[in-house]
Formats: sequence, structure tokens, C-alpha cells
Amino acid sequence: MQAPPRPRRRRWPLILAATLIAAAAGWSGLWYYAAATAERTIAGWKSREARAGRVYDCATQTISGFPLRFELRCAGVRAELKSNQPPLSLKTADMLVTARLWQPTVLTTQVHGPLTVADPAEGSVISADWRRAQTEVRGLPTSPERVSIVVEDPVVVRAAGGASLFKASGVTVNGRLLSGTVADHPVIEIGLRLASAEAPSWHEAAAVPVDADITVVLRGLRNFAPKPWPVRLRELQAAGGRIEIVKARVQQGDTVALADGTLGLSGEGRLNGELRLTVANLDQFLPRLGLDRMLEAREQPNKLDKAFGALDRIMPGLGRTARQNAAPMIVAGITLMGEPTEIEGRRAVRLPLRFNDGAVSLGPLLLGYTPALY
Repeated sequence: MQAPPRPRRRRWPLILAATLIAAAAGWSGLWYYAAATAERTIAGWKSREARAGRVYDCATQTISGFPLRFELRCAGVRAELKSNQPPLSLKTADMLVTARLWQPTVLTTQVHGPLTVADPAEGSVISADWRRAQTEVRGLPTSPERVSIVVEDPVVVRAAGGASLFKASGVTVNGRLLSGTVADHPVIEIGLRLASAEAPSWHEAAAVPVDADITVVLRGLRNFAPKPWPVRLRELQAAGGRIEIVKARVQQGDTVALADGTLGLSGEGRLNGELRLTVANLDQFLPRLGLDRMLEAREQPNKLDKAFGALDRIMPGLGRTARQNAAPMIVAGITLMGEPTEIEGRRAVRLPLRFNDGAVSLGPLLLGYTPALY
């Protein structure tokens, strides 16, 4: 009697298992090789930056995230910007940089505060903190294409005395390259969004919360290599560069303003140009600029002061009465001189906002002066 044939052993499960083990071992080796390469690259970048006067360091640095991403954690972040004018020292608690396997050209960074910025020469210190701060960079490290920064509930104070410099419920900054490259005449679009932003130490008008959505295009940069902003702005001015306000919407209380136009820089670094400004409820905003104080005798242009003096000579006290009522009269006059229009169902007026070597005028009213940017 013939014996039944032995069943063939199925070898494919063993082959599959061996293949998976080999692939896992190969991937592990590749991941750790890439991690070691990343550490060497970071060390080389730090060395180059240090030679340029920008020293970056971590109290501890680790790379993790195996198997599907890379995570670089830097605890005890320190930066010494010796090439900056004035030199600055920055410290923050923790920074986590993440790159995912399926999105290798997207780097996400989370920064944990508080952040301190110190000027060693003057001993002044500014401290900032937030609920969440994250940046995202798209593109190659040597040629980024898009950058976004999101900060929730930021608070900036002066360490000495704790004076509030800035706070908001949210700040978002988006930048993208429209043409050129970061190394050769880049044209950059920058978007800024503010939610409930206040800067009480800057001006009393800025102490009232502001919502803003602004998009600008920056033209005339030679490159975007690291350099002090005064140097960059001088290059921009020398090249005839300009800042195009593509759109701007700002709301403070019931006052809403829309603007667009183009600004440049004078040889002294002050703003030049004109914006087409459309404002609803202008009469509520101008008093916040201190219009009444601008109309006090000690701050008056000679012609207006002489006019008030003439009224006093006609009737004692008449000039003082005119000064007290000049602000609403000027607001009414500006409104009449502007072009009537509407914003979002509100009655509004369209006026030119002019910048002449730093002097800022709304229609015929001189509002003040902007500082030199370099």
C-alpha cells in the first residue's frame, strides 16, 4: 500500500516575516543615520551662526520621534545676537521642532515660554508669555516658500515694574514668496491678523482693543540673508523699494477703517506715501488721538493760535470757548471734506492718509510724526 504524500510546508509566511524584519532593521538603521546627520547639520549651522555673531545653544538637546517622524527638542534655549544693534540676549524654556515622514518639507516648531529679551548694555529686560506659540515653515531649509506664526494670548511686559507693552487674544503672521528667491530679490507677501490687541504704553489710542487684518507686499529687497533691520531697510530705500498695502481692515470699538495704497522710505528712514482710507465713525476715533490736547494753545500752529487770540481780544473768553469746541468742529469739517461712502452698512467717509517724510496727515489734519526706521 502506497503511503500518502506529505503536505508541502508553506514557506511564504517565513519569507514574509524575514522580509518585514529586514525592512524594519533597515528602516531603523536609516532613521538613526538620518538623526545623526541632523545633529551634525545642526552643529555646523550653529558654528556658522556663531562666526557671524549669533550664538544659539540648548541646555539639553535630544532627537526622537522614531519611526515616523523626527523631533528635535531643545530645553533651556539661549541666543546671543551679538551682531544686532544693540546686542540682545534671548532665553526661553523649551522648543520642539517636528518633521513628519510624509511631509519632509514641512517643519513645525512649538515654543514654550516665558521668553525674556535683554539688552545687556542698558540692562533693560522685556518678558513675553503665551498660551500657545507655533511656527510652520514649508519648503527646503535653504529656500523656504511659506512661513506662518500663530501665538495665542500673548502678553509682553517690561520686567522692571511690569508695565504692559502689548497683549492680545491672538496674533497670526503669514508670509509667502511671490517671486524671486530668498537669496535673489525676493518679493514677499506678509499677512497680519490681530485679535483684541492692546499696546497701552505706546499711545492712549492703542489702549482700546483692536482687531486687524492686514496684507502687504514688500518689494525691493536684495535678499533675505540674516542682517539687522536698519541695514535691510536702507537697502530697500536705496533700491526704490516699497510697501504695498494690498488690503487693511482695522476695527476699534464702533470705528471701522479700510485702507490700501503704497508707502516708501525717505533718505532719513521716514515713511513717504499715501493710503486711501475709508472710515466709519471717525468722530469716535479722533478724540482718542488726543485731538483736544493737540488744539491746546501750546501745541497750536501759529495761525490757529493767533485766531484764538484775536477772538479773545474781541470778547474775553471767546477764544477759550472756541478752543474747547474746536475738536468737534474739526471732525465735522474733515467729514464734510471727505467723500461720503459706506462700510458694512455704516455711513463712512473716504480720506487720504498722507505720509510726508514722517509727517502723518489725515486730510487737512496733522496727526503727528512717525519715527525714523533706521
